[in-house]
Amino acid sequence: MSEQSGSDFFYLGRQQPRVPERGGRLPVALAFPGPERFAMSGLGWQAVYRMLATRPDFAVERFFLEDSHGAGPVSADSDAPLSDFPCIALSLTFEEEFAAVLRALEAAGVPVHSVDRPDWPLVLAGGPLAWLNPTPIAPCVDLFWVGEAEAGLVGIMERMRHAALAGRPKQEFLREVAAEPGVWVPGVSPTPVRRAIAGGGRRLDDPAYSCFISGKAEFADMLLLEVNRGCPYGCRFCAAGFIYRPPRHAELEDLKTIVQAANPPKVGLVGTALTDWPQLMDFLSWLKERGTKFSLSSIRADGVTPDFLKFLRHSGLRTITLALEAPSRRLRKAANKRLREEDFLNAVRLCSEYTVNHLKIYCIVGWPGETDEDYEELGRFLVDIQRAREEGKGKRSKGLELITLSLSQLVPKPWTPFQWAPMATEEQLDAVVARIKVMAKPLRGLKISADSPFGARLQGYLSRSGPEVFDFLLAAARLGGWRKALRETGADFSSVLDHERGEHEAFPWEVVDPGVGREHLWREWQRYKEERNTPPCPPEGCERCKLCGVAENSAGS
Repeated sequence: MSEQSGSDFFYLGRQQPRVPERGGRLPVALAFPGPERFAMSGLGWQAVYRMLATRPDFAVERFFLEDSHGAGPVSADSDAPLSDFPCIALSLTFEEEFAAVLRALEAAGVPVHSVDRPDWPLVLAGGPLAWLNPTPIAPCVDLFWVGEAEAGLVGIMERMRHAALAGRPKQEFLREVAAEPGVWVPGVSPTPVRRAIAGGGRRLDDPAYSCFISGKAEFADMLLLEVNRGCPYGCRFCAAGFIYRPPRHAELEDLKTIVQAANPPKVGLVGTALTDWPQLMDFLSWLKERGTKFSLSSIRADGVTPDFLKFLRHSGLRTITLALEAPSRRLRKAANKRLREEDFLNAVRLCSEYTVNHLKIYCIVGWPGETDEDYEELGRFLVDIQRAREEGKGKRSKGLELITLSLSQLVPKPWTPFQWAPMATEEQLDAVVARIKVMAKPLRGLKISADSPFGARLQGYLSRSGPEVFDFLLAAARLGGWRKALRETGADFSSVLDHERGEHEAFPWEVVDPGVGREHLWREWQRYKEERNTPPCPPEGCERCKLCGVAENSAGS
């Protein structure tokens, strides 16, 4: 652990950060595109805040762009205007945030096109979208950090400080760093830009954690703690499973150090494969002994055992989340989701037996090649789930009280095998959701929730487009709505979403290289169509496999 050791450990809890004097320091506006309640639950944004705020060379202030409500954004820490900072650093997680960024810059009087900002401020962007597909917002951004912040971002920021405080031209600084690992300066850097990833092999040396605890956060009054990063299973729809390779686990003692120093009322464990962490039960037992409450993100059905559930119930956990992922066995196999129906039903049975109050089940709809038979199978499986719930309850008065089936639409993402796939239309998605609601209606205690098909299509359009959609983003920012921007610009979702891409078609997001090879992804797309599984990442690490290209294609590893 690098940041959490000794006096460098940084945790503010409910305290308001103290803004240091600017003398000799680079003023940095660390901007979160959404509201404060989401920022307070955003581990990546808080990790960057911690990295910069613990160093004497930066004066970092927080901005929550959607909380400005159309006015010029001001610092949450000092009320200083956004335009007062030579560096505006953005954390980009969701494509829909692009419009909020442009709206805030215009409200602050900062030109939204980088060509109209020949001098400072410098707009820097990082986060998952910077190494998934940064090109839609590239006309606005001076410099993208492509990769993990702990793999060299601070070094780039130090050089920026020297340049800005010395009065050097911004363009000179950008040319100077354009070829550095993990840096993409649009129009200047050689491409593709390989991701920067922290070393450590299969160990996660610097797990992310919350700097702040807030009752206003999406996960209120909770210390969020990263347990693992990446996932070995290679589900073909999941961008995180590809761009965060190799999968890495945090060390038990490192996490204990964070919790002891923060002493929070509740800990939320975050990870893409929680039950794969070999030290999970040791850590949960330690939290229980301390009297610290905890919550878990989604867990695998085959990780639900009587002992595990008994422990969770005795610890006060009332809600469990399981991922079914697809409506049928055929589609789960095609998606490379390893799930035995017996394991899932047994998990439901155990949840009812141990009186879990609420079971959340995630299911994705709108798969390429899906048929009516896939949803007929889902209807039968929902009846099986209901039966398993009753079996687990037995003759007791209480069992599993509520099951929520949460439906999300498949959004094909860059750097997954589905980057070649067509996306279901709004009409198809609406019909599928309506059908599932009809099937679920007779089943007592089963609630259906679903995302917006328009929102899913919008995300799909932005995620697989390039800089040509910038005018559409700008229209959405200025008009205050995506549908208004569609009417204004004539943007055509179908041109991007409604056809399968060719094997050799060039993609705008290939200006970055997150490590996984295009050839591997193409093979995986063919295996999806052939309904064939691919083995998970071997526990021994990349040197044992080298199939996907990550071992050879990572800067900083």
